[in-house]
Amino acid sequence: MQADIKAISATGAYGASVITAVTAQNTTGVTAVHEIPADVVAAQIDAVLSDLDVDVIKLGMLFSVPIVAATAERLAVFDGLSVVDPVMIAKSGDALLQDAAVAALITQILPQAGLLTPNLPEAARLLDTTAAITLEEMVQQGQRLVGLGPRNVLMKGGHSVGGTCTDVLVNESGLVATFAAPRIDTRNTHGTGCTYSAAIAAYLAQGRDLEDAVKAAHGYLQAAIRAADTLHIGKGHGPVHHFHGQWK
Repeated sequence: MQADIKAISATGAYGASVITAVTAQNTTGVTAVHEIPADVVAAQIDAVLSDLDVDVIKLGMLFSVPIVAATAERLAVFDGLSVVDPVMIAKSGDALLQDAAVAALITQILPQAGLLTPNLPEAARLLDTTAAITLEEMVQQGQRLVGLGPRNVLMKGGHSVGGTCTDVLVNESGLVATFAAPRIDTRNTHGTGCTYSAAIAAYLAQGRDLEDAVKAAHGYLQAAIRAADTLHIGKGHGPVHHFHGQWK
């Protein structure tokens, strides 16, 4: 959530949060997860939507079946755009989505997604297959995910091998665009997925079309990763530098 708010703020939009779980974590791992009751999650969503003029909803860690259900019910009556980041595993390897909630996410949330933004392991988990390796496999898996309901899918290539990271945007018609950048040699990549999807949501809220929003967010994230080593935070996977454009 902290990464979301920072990214949204840095890219020029206003973020309002709904907390689904409290995690005890630092750069080395997650040591505890406390689930927020689904009725409290629902009340938070209702509080935000009843007061603020919300253009885009960005979903991240949903954790459990009751939280997925409560979120899906409210997403169904939301008339704006939605960006769904299917958060499942933390950078440290800790589970952030219960096994039973994966099926609920597929059946209740994905059909309502304007954009789904899985990394390669997440896409494989949603499809119950092995992670894509080639660009062709990324496109194929992206189209299979579109078949589950999302109008668009951004396959994030950060977990691929090689010196270049390539992301693939697809819709029901096939490949829309690719976004490539040199791989940056750093261990400070905590929050990359959250940051990417939050920045896309922020740019969409400002009226950009989807391809342009993804391109802008891709550039923002790459710059945040390049600047990450200047922060010197933590002993493990440190955060990306969300405010690289604002801090001197």
